[in-house]
Amino acid sequence: MACAKPGHEGGCFCGAVRYRVDGPIESVTHCHCNSCRRSSGAAFVTWFTVPRERLAWSKGGVAQYPSSPGVVRGFCGTCGTELTYANDQAPKTIDITIGSLDCAAGHPADRHVWTADKLDWLRLDEQLPAHEGWSTEG
Repeated sequence: MACAKPGHEGGCFCGAVRYRVDGPIESVTHCHCNSCRRSSGAAFVTWFTVPRERLAWSKGGVAQYPSSPGVVRGFCGTCGTELTYANDQAPKTIDITIGSLDCAAGHPADRHVWTADKLDWLRLDEQLPAHEGWSTEG
């Protein structure tokens, strides 16, 4: 799929859910927290963060799961693809899985967060800042 379109489009594995994000992707984060690992079944999850008003569902919609106090994770109710992370502590933004983007290759991560929870055998990209907890700093 060509990545030259304005805006960013993506969706779930089965195609039942599709979305569009208008504007730039400015923050891409590898999260190593226990919750992200357990909810995705992966060693870590890479998220991009955008203002909530820039996200529009173009097909279907997400099923939601309140995974911890103040946190709701969105996923495809058909295939289970994890798509979003919304936290009451950041009411104006939403995180979207970078792997669900049609053209994710041009959006490398700018940091690691929650490295205190990372798997011991995982080696981090040492060129990226690493934070033991949450950080908005690259």
